[in-house]
Amino acid sequence: MPELLLRPDQAFDLDLTLSCGQVFRWERQGDWWRGVAGTHRVSVRQEGRLLTWNGASRRWLAGYFRLDEDLPAILRDIDRDPVVHEAIQKCRGLRLVRQPAWECLGSYICATYASIPVIKRRIALLCQCFGEQADQEGETFRTFPSLQALADADACRITECRLGYRAPYLHETARALVEDPGWEERIRSLPYGEARKELLRLKGVGDKVVDCVLLFAFGMYEAFPVDVWIQRILRERYPGGAGLRTYNQMARFGRAHFGEYAGYAQEYLYCNRAGITGRERGRYVPESQDER
Repeated sequence: MPELLLRPDQAFDLDLTLSCGQVFRWERQGDWWRGVAGTHRVSVRQEGRLLTWNGASRRWLAGYFRLDEDLPAILRDIDRDPVVHEAIQKCRGLRLVRQPAWECLGSYICATYASIPVIKRRIALLCQCFGEQADQEGETFRTFPSLQALADADACRITECRLGYRAPYLHETARALVEDPGWEERIRSLPYGEARKELLRLKGVGDKVVDCVLLFAFGMYEAFPVDVWIQRILRERYPGGAGLRTYNQMARFGRAHFGEYAGYAQEYLYCNRAGITGRERGRYVPESQDER
């Protein structure tokens, strides 16, 4: 199996990164995380600074987990108050995952108003019914359904994947994007505000979905998704937060307060509030950073 020795000045915590609600097709099995992303069926584990994996290239792995980014610099930039400082100290090494655009968008349309276990079951059913079968090192799995597969599907069959009212939204959005083959490149070329307006035109895409997609798939770090946890943190722990009433008010506060990496601050706040903790055996935090 290939191995990657992490840089001593760059923290990474595999457990935190995959367990904090960014992605829905990964599961921990003993010491290993196993998941499907794009066309890859990947198994990966971490022991201190050492990553061991199979199912993907080194380049893919580093890109997917954003190991090419200067995380300490990002954390220094968002470390602007005691609340996020505490989150950084407890969750250091959490990195945003670089997700395939349609897989991220489709997953978050399925994810509205549901717990993570329910979301995972829905997406598993969707992949089983409409995903393309793939084989990798003797193992068979299903990819996330393509735009064409869902656009061509009967809407009632999509409903059978327990998506409820989300089924026609997913179907209509897939059909719209099949007719717009340059959508992903166009979104990447736009500034955050314009990209947001474009995606909000799609069925099933509301404020939180669009911010998650722009953050996790398009790397627009100023996006600041607001869920129930973030809402509570802002209202209960930040001066003036009690007066933030709407989603847009809270998202604007997050972008103004945390700056260009507001999305990273959001994920760290969520990680700390949710009580997610990495296993000490797998967690790697460089001593030079731990002393901050």
